Parts: sequence; structure tokens; C-alpha cells
Amino acid sequence: MSDTTSGLQGLQARAAHLDATDDLAKLRDRFTLPDGIVYLDGNSLGALPAGVAAATADVVHRQWGELLIRSWDESAWWTAPERIGDKLAPLIGAAPGQVVVGDSTSVNLFKALVGAARLAPPGRTRMLVDGNTFPTDGYIAASAARMTGLRVVPVDPSAAAEEMDDDTAVVLLNHVDYRTGRLHDLPALTKAARATGAIIVWDLCHSAGALPVGLDAHSVDLAVGCTYKYLNGGPGSPAYLYIAARHQAAFDSPLPGWNGHADPFAMTTGYTPADGAVRARVGTPDILSMLALEAALDAWDGVSVEAVRAKSLALTDFFLECVAAYVPEGKVESVTPAEHGRRGSQVSLRTENAREIMAELIARGVVGDFRAPDILRFGFTPLYVGFADAERAARTLGHIFG
Repeated sequence: MSDTTSGLQGLQARAAHLDATDDLAKLRDRFTLPDGIVYLDGNSLGALPAGVAAATADVVHRQWGELLIRSWDESAWWTAPERIGDKLAPLIGAAPGQVVVGDSTSVNLFKALVGAARLAPPGRTRMLVDGNTFPTDGYIAASAARMTGLRVVPVDPSAAAEEMDDDTAVVLLNHVDYRTGRLHDLPALTKAARATGAIIVWDLCHSAGALPVGLDAHSVDLAVGCTYKYLNGGPGSPAYLYIAARHQAAFDSPLPGWNGHADPFAMTTGYTPADGAVRARVGTPDILSMLALEAALDAWDGVSVEAVRAKSLALTDFFLECVAAYVPEGKVESVTPAEHGRRGSQVSLRTENAREIMAELIARGVVGDFRAPDILRFGFTPLYVGFADAERAARTLGHIFG
């Protein structure tokens, strides 16, 4: 037996052993996944939880089709944004009453940034923004800054603490960098912002559902995130906004819609915000996708986020080991930090012709994604991704490079 064959079989055997001893492996049965593919794009769109189809059918056929408008009360449609917010809250380390679900991440980010500017001490002029942020965050931050008289200052999150000062009103950072999978130090950066009196807003799109966040434990002010990645809520599922309890009475939303009114059905001309995080509601909830998300969150029943984090790190470690074994030296370069404390739940590999390489991977049944100009991105969702998936993905990548 050749060394190459022996090494391949050794990695496959290890993957089989790791899967057989993985306490979370059984959770894969909570999802509907096509046969024959390795799905490593849950950091863009999570897999379909098994209970969503039946739950959504009930919403359409019975709640809407039969009960019609009665479902706002009888099916508890009206309270869905805060009810589902409370269901999601433990996954981001928040106590009940601080998370409201609805709208898109972009809309919630706009609410959060303008609200943060209004909460900040008067007279400050700067809004620090992650210089490598997802483009929409940058666009929204620029608009919110113009509206509130602030000046956007791009920063590298690793140096953001040094940039915070008594003239900093708002800080916007991503918990995990969407390109590289780099995890930023939420506890330390939040502490630094609070020390200067600035209001910090965290984008959790690439961390919620993949690792512990600890919003309450670390005294975060505001946070936003989507639900269609690691939370598996479905394409375009509603996002969420976290407003720390201590800020709720003063939080002044720039989108004071009727759903956030203290008495929405009074139909008064003047706006009085509701108590609590409910004041962040705007318009009529998007019930079909909202209740699909509620069913999707059932996949988390009995699951510890800490256990998910431990498996995520083990999966990404093993994948990187397999890449090193299978891919010819010099063909790819990991841009994801090796240190566990700086790594999210994805691995990003830099290579030439990345778009074509990813297309070939997908054709061979390994689904990741491409980010311009040269990044292969692989997301590891521990609820349904196993070690054999990681091994096959790396082996297939090696075959493509020959």
C-alpha cells in the first residue's frame, strides 16, 4: 500500500470514528438534505429543517385558508415577532424581552445605528465602522451617519479599541468577517466602547447559531442579525434586533411604524412607542416566513451552543488538516485564522481561478461558495455537517488540483 493510499484511508477512518463518537451527529436527522452532496454553504443559506414544510403548510392551509383574519388572534400571529425573538434569544445569550424578529438585517441595522446615535452622549461626531464590513452594512452606516450628523471612520476591528475616544458616538462591528471567517473579540471591544461611553452595535450574521455570543453577559448595547444562515430560517427569513433592556425606554426608532405603537389599533395621529423591544417593530409582520422561522428554530431543541462551538472548531481543524494532506502544496492558502479564539465557523481558502474551482466543486457534489476575487468559502454548520463531509470536501478539492 502506498503512503498516499494509506494516508487517505487514515483520514477517512478518522472521519468515520469522529462521526461515530459525535454526540451531535444525530441532529442531521432534523434536516432535509439531498442525497450525495456535501453542503458547506450554510453560512449563506442554511439547510431545510425537517419540520418546516408541515408547519408552513398548516399556516397556509388552516391558519390563513380557514381561519383567515381570525389567525391574528387565534393563531397568535400578532405576537409572533416578540415570541420568536424570545425563542431565538438564548442562542445569542439574551434574556427574554430584548429581541424582536422582523424586517431585514439592513432595515434593522438602520434602526440600530440611528437609535444608537440618539442614545449616544451629545456632541460626539464619529461613527467607527468595520473597514472590511459586508457592503450593505457600510452603505447603511453611511446613510445613518449623514442623517445623524456623524462622520464614518473605517477601522480594522483588531485595532478598533485604540480608535475609540470621547468623540466616538457609535461603533459598528461584525462579530465574524464574512470573507475570512475571522472572529473578533466581542467582549473586549464591547468593554472598550462602554469605557468611552460609545454605543456599540454588533452584526451577528456570521456568528449566531455557530458559537456563543453572550450579549447580556458582555453588556452589548445593540445587535442585529439574519436568520437564514446558521439559524436555518429559510431564504429571506426575517432578521432580528436586540435592544439591551437598559436602553429600551430611551431607544428612539427612526422607523416609528404602527406595529411599534403603544396602542396600534387606536389609530392615533401621534406616535407613542410601545414598551420594551416591541417598539422596534415597524409594519405588519411577514407571517409566512416568520412562522417558517419559528418552526426552523425547533431544530435547536435541547442543543447547547457550546457543544456546537466545540464541534465547529473540531470540524474546521480536521478540514484544514485534510486540505493540507490532499491539496498540492502552494495551490491554496487559508486566510482563516488558525487560532480557535479568532476563528468563526467557516474556512476561507485563497486560490487562483477561485470562481472556476468552486463551480467544479459544486459539479462534483461539494457545495461551498466563491467570494471575489479569489476566495473559496466553506461554512461548517455542526447541526448537519459531519467529519466525513469535511474529508470528502478536501479530497475532492485535491482531485481538482490533480
